[in-house]
Amino acid sequence: MIPITQAEKRNIPKSVNMASPDNHGVQRVLAKLQASINSGNYYEAHQMYRTLYFRYVVQKKYSEVLELLYHGSTLLLQHEQHASGADLGILFVKVLMQSMAEPSQAYFEKITNLFSLMSPSLPERFTFVQSAIAWSMKADNSDLHKMVAQVYWREKDYIMAKHHFIRSKDGSGCAAMLVELHEQRGYTNEVDLFIAQIVFQYLCLKNKATAQEVFNSYTSQHPKINSGPPYILPLLNFLFFLLKVIDSGELVVFTVLREQYQVSLNRDPSYQERLDTIGQLFFNIPSSRPSRQGIFRYLVQSILNDHGNEDFDDEQRNTASTSYTTHDLD
Repeated sequence: MIPITQAEKRNIPKSVNMASPDNHGVQRVLAKLQASINSGNYYEAHQMYRTLYFRYVVQKKYSEVLELLYHGSTLLLQHEQHASGADLGILFVKVLMQSMAEPSQAYFEKITNLFSLMSPSLPERFTFVQSAIAWSMKADNSDLHKMVAQVYWREKDYIMAKHHFIRSKDGSGCAAMLVELHEQRGYTNEVDLFIAQIVFQYLCLKNKATAQEVFNSYTSQHPKINSGPPYILPLLNFLFFLLKVIDSGELVVFTVLREQYQVSLNRDPSYQERLDTIGQLFFNIPSSRPSRQGIFRYLVQSILNDHGNEDFDDEQRNTASTSYTTHDLD
């Protein structure tokens, strides 16, 4: 067993090192825990941490138990007791939920630190981070997603890094990761595909500001993309214009833009579905994809409404909103 260092002994939280609880049972467990830590008996220490966890929770001493669990998890993980350390980490998040603790940067940093110490091969690690994300959802948790994404990025787990970057507001960090990913694992002719999927995903989450940031950062940082606009690659031009037309909210321009870049958009079957969602979110297009006749009537209706024509035929309006098919626009 790896013995505990003098520095780690000094860092034992006050609830463990100097506390004098009224409950003599808790006091005895604290003494045993101290002895286990001093001797490097981490299995026994883990059991003592769990015993104190139960007793503190019963007494609703949430701040003490959070300090205890964070210290214990950190200590065990640093000494490669991964399963035991992750167990205390999961209990740490459980107490955050049980105590109704408000998400904060301080808690995000502790969660990320524990997450970074856990072995990537440990099954409990995923449980830990998913529980932490679930707890943080009652507030803006984009910073936690950003911090978790950065850990995955350092580990070269690009799939999970992208998953969390997309749920953050860190467009520049996401772009830097994408540039690295493309240069290491992508083909030259995929340089535009890497950024297109991410921009569409940000927009589908209605995060236009970060979509703009990731596009600007990626196109300026990637060594294989010419300065623009206009860009040599048509799909990059489409993304540039798409972000502009979202600001303007002009449905007709959005529709024409999709038609003009149909060939580029057909490179990935998922693009049309993403753009349908973007159309619903930013242009109030109904969820079903309209037929040629339906889109024409819908556009006419939009133009007439924009000019204040309140006498537009009700039957035609109903037809425009209901006559949809599953056929793709060419």
